Amino acid sequence: MKSVSFGVPEQLSVTVRLDERESSVIQWLDYREAQRRVSTMNICLIGPSGAGKGTHTVHLAEKFGLVQVSTGNLLRENLDKRTALGILADKYMAQGELVPDEVVEAMIEEKLHSIPAKSGIVFDGFPRTVEQAKFLDALSKRVKRRLDVVVSFRISDEEVVKRVTGRLICTKCLAPFHKTYRTFNECPSGECRGEHLSQRMDDTAAIARNRLRVFQRSVGPVLHYYQQSGRLVLLNADGDADSVGSRLNQAIESVRSGKGEFATAEDLSKTERTIKFIPLIVSSGANKAALNLLLLGAPGCGKGTQADLLSRQFNLRHFAPGDLFIEHLKNQTELGLVAKSYMDQGELVPDDITDTMISERLAQPDTSDGFILDGFPRNARQASALKEMLAALRRKLSGVLHIKVPDDEIGERLSGRVICRQCHTPYHLKFKPPAHAGLCDLCRSPLSHPDDDTPEAISARLNTFHSQTEPLIDGYRAAGLLVEVDGTGSVDAVGKAVFEAAKRLADPGHFEKFRPRTSR
Repeated sequence: MKSVSFGVPEQLSVTVRLDERESSVIQWLDYREAQRRVSTMNICLIGPSGAGKGTHTVHLAEKFGLVQVSTGNLLRENLDKRTALGILADKYMAQGELVPDEVVEAMIEEKLHSIPAKSGIVFDGFPRTVEQAKFLDALSKRVKRRLDVVVSFRISDEEVVKRVTGRLICTKCLAPFHKTYRTFNECPSGECRGEHLSQRMDDTAAIARNRLRVFQRSVGPVLHYYQQSGRLVLLNADGDADSVGSRLNQAIESVRSGKGEFATAEDLSKTERTIKFIPLIVSSGANKAALNLLLLGAPGCGKGTQADLLSRQFNLRHFAPGDLFIEHLKNQTELGLVAKSYMDQGELVPDDITDTMISERLAQPDTSDGFILDGFPRNARQASALKEMLAALRRKLSGVLHIKVPDDEIGERLSGRVICRQCHTPYHLKFKPPAHAGLCDLCRSPLSHPDDDTPEAISARLNTFHSQTEPLIDGYRAAGLLVEVDGTGSVDAVGKAVFEAAKRLADPGHFEKFRPRTSR
């Protein structure tokens, strides 16, 4: 028997004797009430690849009736259903390009609008940047939600490497397994006996450690953002899945009941580490006369066109992330095959793949006199990565050229763009028309408008630029590296201004080494 005192006035206090069955019923009702309250919470799980976010996201969704939201699942869902966003993402991937943040964010926005107000949400691995965190807060406010708690999985590097290198996946049904923690017994779909089990090309110890460095570099600002708003919980994610799951459930229940202890700034500082990014290839020496340039500007400002001109004028290599992806995919390099493995499964290519492509390219001998980098960095994480790459290569930026164009003119420019689907040569119906209407000058293939040059897509891309890239411009200005160029004139006029700006940035004592050609 068990005694239970009910909260009635003291003078009327009643003690009721309950048998074990009745006590169990009350415990079950308490559990159901707790479960009901958790089912309306909005939760985010953050951690490196291999920390177990996906496993525990599924567990929370099933246990508490939460709606699971992950960028990978959303991308696959949109690709499979051939939605407008899925078709757009597919065309980016088919061209060997990364799916832009604004497309992923649009998918998340559509998803949140479709979820009933009474249903809670558990986010898996999103947001990954402060910009995405601010986007999610603004979106949550619009749909009358609030992110209640962000759980950061704290796990040792050794444990991550152990988990990642043991991962297996069924290529038939995409069910995950592990050599140690979840061995194959039977196929969930009953279609195979294990013959379709495979390990990803990038599930190696070296890549896992590099991916950890990339994650640790980018996650710090996100954690600080949520700590300052009193929503961050630090969770020990070492150990088996049951133990971690038990700690996670306790943490979420504590937050729900109002008894949770959120991380303090001191708690967070104890868990942070200084990360040193090491490129796969390191140059043998630095060239002080090198002219190392970044071109920044809103989409459609003419960065690519002006970078091509500068490349010819100064005999420097020009490259952009999209071009590098196409090259790696075409040549079937190791990085290209890894990227393709993600794209083939309808998943976003991890940031460290892009970073490694940039790092390897910067270290090639043909960049010893300098380079022109276009389209990277686009956010604070990439800027930090680039700084560390250059430091490891014992090089530094000569300057950053910002081509300024107002938003209304950007809209006009982007709406007139056409591109060759065969060789990817860009044209503009007004500013750079092809010699023969509708045909590429180089390969005579048909031209078409890019799929992301609709008014809605242009607006989203500009918003991404203002929120993610503009802060970099302010940072480079403060560092004395920024040179602003008016990009509203003709291609020739802007080209002359860009040429003169680059000329001023070149080391005067070594300027003749570049032997620049006369600007057009």
